[in-house]
Amino acid sequence: MQVKTPDGKRRAVLGQLSDMDLRLLQVFKSVVDCGGMSAAELELNIGTSTVSRHVKDLETRLGLLLCRRGRAGFALTEEGKRVYDETLRLLASVDGFRNSIDDIHSRMGGQLAVAVFDKTASNPQARIGEAIAAFTELAPEVSLQLHVAPINAVERGVIDGTYQVGIIPTHRNSPSLRYASLFGETMLLYCGARHPLFGADHGALTWHSLRAYHFAGLGYHSPNMELSHHAKLPRKATGFDQEAIATLIVSGRYLGFLPDHYAEAFERRGQLQAVQPAQFRYHCEFVSLVRRSPQPSRVAQAFHECLVRAHANTV
Repeated sequence: MQVKTPDGKRRAVLGQLSDMDLRLLQVFKSVVDCGGMSAAELELNIGTSTVSRHVKDLETRLGLLLCRRGRAGFALTEEGKRVYDETLRLLASVDGFRNSIDDIHSRMGGQLAVAVFDKTASNPQARIGEAIAAFTELAPEVSLQLHVAPINAVERGVIDGTYQVGIIPTHRNSPSLRYASLFGETMLLYCGARHPLFGADHGALTWHSLRAYHFAGLGYHSPNMELSHHAKLPRKATGFDQEAIATLIVSGRYLGFLPDHYAEAFERRGQLQAVQPAQFRYHCEFVSLVRRSPQPSRVAQAFHECLVRAHANTV
């Protein structure tokens, strides 16, 4: 159905939301997440022509042009970006409703979206894999989705329901979230093989003298940002995950902090060197977080408790 707006334009009216609308929105989300129709074909297990038709049907249903596709590739329109954000919120609410119904029936099923800050798999103190194994034994019917995201995205996602459980280094507490300590991580300062400090004597270096060198830091609130501000290190390059920071340091143009367990492989290859590790270091404490209200689903709470039990002897 279409109506005329005061300016004479026609737009679609979305009446009652049907199962088909939810299906179209799920297809649209997959297309955006995968970066295009062809890439989403494998994810959705349907042909590219069917994917394209579903997106077109959604555009007709909404009366909006959601994306542009052609030789230049796939790109969301401004309206498409807004619809994508609203789609994430809607689908998260639908999953939350289903989980609540499962709670009423005292069963654990559906999906559980967990988001974790990057480069935790190589941390010997992390027991996330053990927690997952215990959880899958406890709730074999739950489909687990594991995401890697920046700290601020994990916090925001848990609050708005995109994720049900998050795992991040603690930096500031939100009254909307409930936290439980899991494991620690040591961050050391590194330089690349092309950097003037590589192979040099670091004995005379101080926090003050480090300011003579360019620094690469994370571009959102984090322990990394807090320390760089406190030490007044001149951030000349910004990364948005640990992989980006490592790449910047390897260039030889910047100093930066990395998890010691993650940097080990670079050190063995002669690409990185720790700069006076006894002095230039800080400690991160990783936590599991769930939102306070509405109360986490039984599934989310169960996974949260599996994380706590798996790390009981590491904190």
